[in-house]
Amino acid sequence: QLQASGGGSVQAGSSLRLSCVASGRTFSTMGWFRQAPGKGREFVACSLGSEDITYVTDSVKGRFTISRDNARNTVSLQMSDLQPEDTANYYCAADDKVVFSRNPTQYTYWGQGTQVTVSS
Repeated sequence: QLQASGGGSVQAGSSLRLSCVASGRTFSTMGWFRQAPGKGREFVACSLGSEDITYVTDSVKGRFTISRDNARNTVSLQMSDLQPEDTANYYCAADDKVVFSRNPTQYTYWGQGTQVTVSS
């Protein structure tokens, strides 16, 4: 039900915009996680659609921005000044409940992931 897109291979300092479309329904919470090879799934950002509240993890704050388009059931992640440590598979996540959490187990629905590779 979640379709993510927008990943790619870029040079350090570049920008990318990830998008995730929820097919046919609206979720209270939508967010982004990432997973680098050999590491666990890491929280990046989440958005509570009804309240227009967002939360971005400290490691990307100031470089990444999450936004919602509730009319289109879409959540986007604008990423700027990308660095090699941002290299990961990025996953869109969602839940029917208000989930203001960094814990991936709190999110019921997951997209297929989109790869972001940043070279120095």
